[in-house]
Amino acid sequence: MSKAIPDSVTRLIEAFSRLPGIGPKTASRLTYFLLRAPEDVSTTLAGAISELKSKTRLCKVCFNITEEEVCGLCRDERRDAKLIAVVEEPLDVLAIERAGIYNGRYHVLHGVLNPREGIFAENLKIKELVERVRSEAITELILSTNPGMEGDATATYIKDELSRAGVTVKITRLARGLPTGADLEHADAATVMRALEGRQNL
Repeated sequence: MSKAIPDSVTRLIEAFSRLPGIGPKTASRLTYFLLRAPEDVSTTLAGAISELKSKTRLCKVCFNITEEEVCGLCRDERRDAKLIAVVEEPLDVLAIERAGIYNGRYHVLHGVLNPREGIFAENLKIKELVERVRSEAITELILSTNPGMEGDATATYIKDELSRAGVTVKITRLARGLPTGADLEHADAATVMRALEGRQNL
C-alpha cells in the first residue's frame, strides 16, 4: 500500500480485509469512517472486540458461545433436554431460534468434515457429541448440518460413529426446505420452520 497512507491506517485496512465478506474497498471505507467518527465510536468498538475475546468461552455442554461455564440454553429447564439439534456453527443456533418452534437443546460442531481444508473428525466436537448422547440418554438427534457435500458427509459420519459406539438414538435430518448449498445462518425463519417440521429419519 502507498506510503501516502500512514502505517496505522494501512494496518487497520488490512485487519478489516481479513474479515469474512469484507473486501479491500469495504475495509477502506470502514477505516476512513472510523477516522472521521467521534473518538468514542472507535473506543467502544475496540472495547467490544477486547471483551469478545476475554469474556467469551465455549459452553462445556453444547459448545455454543457463552460468557458462563454453561450457556443459558443448556440451563433452561423449560427446554427438552432429550432433543438435540446438531449444528455446524453458533450462528446456526440463532437461525433455528429465530424460527421460534424448536424447544430442544443444541450441540455445536464448530465446522464440518472437509479433508481438503484439513478439517477432520478430531477437529470437530463429534467425540463429545457421542459421549453426550451416551451419558444424557438423548432420545432424538436432529442433524442440522447444511445441505451439501460436506454437511451430508458430516451427518453420515456422526450416524456411523454413534453406531460404532453402540449408541441407539433416533436420528433425523432437516427436511430439504433448505436449498442444497445454502447456509442455515442465511435462511429465513419460515424456511427453517418448514425444515424442522419436515425432518426425516436418517
